[in-house]
Amino acid sequence: MVLEIKEVKCEYRKNPIGLGTKKPRFSWIINSDIPATKQTAYQMVFARDENFEDIIYDTGIISSEQSVHVEYNGPELEECQRYYYKVRIWDNHGNVSDWSKTNYFEVGILDNSKWIADWISTYDDDNCERSPYFRYRFEVRKPLKRAILYATALGLYEAWLNNKRVSDYYFTPGWTSYHKRIQYQAYDVTQDIKIGQNVIGAILGAGWYKGTLGWEGKKNIYGDRLAFLAQLHLYYADGTEEIISTDEKWEYKLGPILFSEFYDGEIYDARLELQEWMNPALYDKDWKKAKVIEYRKDILVAQENIPARKMEVIKPVAIITTPKRETVIDFGQNMVGFVRFKVKGNAGDRVVLKHAEVLDKEGNFYTDNLRKAKQTIEYILKGDYEEIFEPHFTYQGFRYVKVEEYPGKVDINNFEGIVIYSGMETTGEFECSDDLVNRLQKNIVWSQKGNFVDVPTDCPQRDERLGWTGDAQVFIKRYVVKTYLPPNLLQNRE
Repeated sequence: MVLEIKEVKCEYRKNPIGLGTKKPRFSWIINSDIPATKQTAYQMVFARDENFEDIIYDTGIISSEQSVHVEYNGPELEECQRYYYKVRIWDNHGNVSDWSKTNYFEVGILDNSKWIADWISTYDDDNCERSPYFRYRFEVRKPLKRAILYATALGLYEAWLNNKRVSDYYFTPGWTSYHKRIQYQAYDVTQDIKIGQNVIGAILGAGWYKGTLGWEGKKNIYGDRLAFLAQLHLYYADGTEEIISTDEKWEYKLGPILFSEFYDGEIYDARLELQEWMNPALYDKDWKKAKVIEYRKDILVAQENIPARKMEVIKPVAIITTPKRETVIDFGQNMVGFVRFKVKGNAGDRVVLKHAEVLDKEGNFYTDNLRKAKQTIEYILKGDYEEIFEPHFTYQGFRYVKVEEYPGKVDINNFEGIVIYSGMETTGEFECSDDLVNRLQKNIVWSQKGNFVDVPTDCPQRDERLGWTGDAQVFIKRYVVKTYLPPNLLQNRE
């Protein structure tokens, strides 16, 4: 007999941290080898430790078939505290399952007065398009039990710790109405911190906040200054705590990302790379002290979205020479993301890539449908050895990539397409005997992938890419509401 619990989740996620509620909901899937099995009761146990020696709440046996959105109803949960839990069930055949595997969740910062960090920015001109790099050195003198980083930005950010990108999320903190809500992310960075000297940092980009948005070419829709906000909570093995937060002691320097926006792409000069920016021993007079700016923190909310991530890798299928003698790489699939490439050449050599969805009727590279969006990646080599590059704060919608500049021979093996979309789970598949219907269904799936980059959008390629539920409604479950009308009203209807 098999009766087990699978896919235990809290607020739709596996072991989430930084939850924005003290009343989280839990869901699980039941697996049984007996037909017509259903749950008749469940029990959940919550504790502060994974050995369940410090239990804070035991539901007891609850007679219920509910296994989706079971709400926590125990003692009030504490902010920034990790809790462990497990669940077991009883079925309609008199069987009881084993306890599920131990899972955990962590409540985030809900009281915004507990944000002690400052918003930090640069002293550079508001119109500067280069991406700033921020850094801060700190020392850890004793063993850590846990370390959680809370971070957000006005603009987009990549958080770094000891020469490692903290997360695989892209385009954080995500697109919200920034004057009303700004999401923050929480990351468990315990394994990335070492005893001794450490460096934490961030790279910022324009994104929806400051970059060009909409087909009218407007910039600075939500603000004209990039800024970063972060708190690193260190929980030591001896029970003490420490918070490392953004303030005027952080340093910044403009880096190799000369320009990076969604519509037009990215310009990156590898000769300007900050090679040692994550080195604790770096003392460079060219790094300036960060500028503390005033901006609201009462509108910060815990992450609600499903962040965009690298979800797939596509190899190109052909290199085409068009009638206009253009060199075009065909990826064989209309996708959303960017191109990762390898190149070797001299310092100052350039790689220039342009992206498009289709070729015209003559077979030439076609970009008229992009309107004003340039969808161009420009990379300037530092030289001498093989270099690998992928963009930071931009994405393209494309199948075809025109190689306008590239030192040496264009080798198909030096290019791959990185597919980016919100981390949606595949819940079902479809296949039938008709190849055309199968292709249609796959096109539908690819359309959904391409238009779910943080928010549902209207298109992923031209100068639009705006949040738009008009198109997204084709993926939304429909409900038919039947209304009863008395006979006399039916007779009077035209």
